[in-house]
Amino acid sequence: MNSNQSNYLNDHQIHKIETWKEFQEITASSKYRRWAFRGQEKSEWYLNNTLERYFRDYQIHKDSWKIQEHRIIRVFRRKASLFLQHVPKDDDIFHWLALMQHHGAPTRLLDFTWSPYVAAFFALEKAKADCAIWAVNFLLLKEKEYFFQQENKTMKAPRPENGIEHYLKFYIENSVPFLTPGEPYSMSQRQIAQSGTFLVPGVLDKPVEGILSTEECPENIIVKFVLDAKKIRDEAMESLYYMNITNATLFPGLEGLARSLGYELEFHWAYNPRTGEKYMDYEYGSPDS
Repeated sequence: MNSNQSNYLNDHQIHKIETWKEFQEITASSKYRRWAFRGQEKSEWYLNNTLERYFRDYQIHKDSWKIQEHRIIRVFRRKASLFLQHVPKDDDIFHWLALMQHHGAPTRLLDFTWSPYVAAFFALEKAKADCAIWAVNFLLLKEKEYFFQQENKTMKAPRPENGIEHYLKFYIENSVPFLTPGEPYSMSQRQIAQSGTFLVPGVLDKPVEGILSTEECPENIIVKFVLDAKKIRDEAMESLYYMNITNATLFPGLEGLARSLGYELEFHWAYNPRTGEKYMDYEYGSPDS
């Protein structure tokens, strides 16, 4: 684990998982019933959004972050209507950001899902060593209120769906470390398929676990499950396949179908492609069996 990341987390927030059954039992418990989950291929990765990673990877000066984030939102809102059947309301910033995220633009949104199994798929699909599934107590987070000083007034941090002006005033300034969960009123087909939701940070220079590290009992609001992919992946991916959690179902359309074929190389109903062991007494040479 990254040593800096371990400074944000205490021992009660990190759970080492070595069997698929253990993960299923823990996430099925009542404690995590109203939590949201995010799977990441490598356990050492922070909970950072794509916008922050882009700024850091390409060494964009921090003084430019506000201007550049505002610029790409403005560019997208001006040009995307050419390609959309249903154009969001001009002030519906959450919907615009979700569209940007959906189509590959860097945004400050972090994708989460209400399903621990969907999160497990994203964590394990390409994992070769330890991967991670983060869990955040969205119910508790929604109840929190953040206040900060602006224009000599004490202001309550709004939710991003309050509109573009609130977003530009409270989020894009990157001045106060707060988090708000939620999703746009109009959801995309992919978001529905993935039981998706979002987490939106008020600052970009701290990961989510860093923002929440100041909580009195941080283990009640954010935890990290570290999965040993070498021990768990084969059983877990087969189990998820039987649950119909695949790229084909999580990304509806031809793209998802094509992406799902990677795991089809590992799976067959009649035999084990890794060992050659037969499961059924019938011909299994048919290419569509």
